[in-house]
Amino acid sequence: MRPHDGRAIPTFVRQAVENKPLTVFGDGSQTRSFCYVDDLIQGLYALAMSGEHLPVNLGNPTELSLLELAQTVISVTSSKSEIVFEALPVDDPQVREPDITRARQLLGWEPKIPLEKGLRRMLPSEEREAEAVHV
Repeated sequence: MRPHDGRAIPTFVRQAVENKPLTVFGDGSQTRSFCYVDDLIQGLYALAMSGEHLPVNLGNPTELSLLELAQTVISVTSSKSEIVFEALPVDDPQVREPDITRARQLLGWEPKIPLEKGLRRMLPSEEREAEAVHV
């Protein structure tokens, strides 16, 4: 993910690595779930090999608030950033959480990499991108 693509994780990581305030919209209670790319690829592979032709949700059913995500990013990056709150966009969804019941039943698949571990894995690439932008 690119640092300026507007998604929560790359935005929070970029802000935290630069020790800038992390911008949370609304009160941060809206929820999301995050699936590390290695888990998603394994799920896609299992689905492709299964012969299943009906929809199967892949993702991480562990739901957390955007405020919790911001706090986790600050902790993982050891950032000195603060959290600032801005107005919630009108079209911002309140909940995003996949139901992976069919993936578990049909594919025996579920994500294995917890958020903190995934964030730590992506940090070196984020830091390389930040360095390239500043060169």
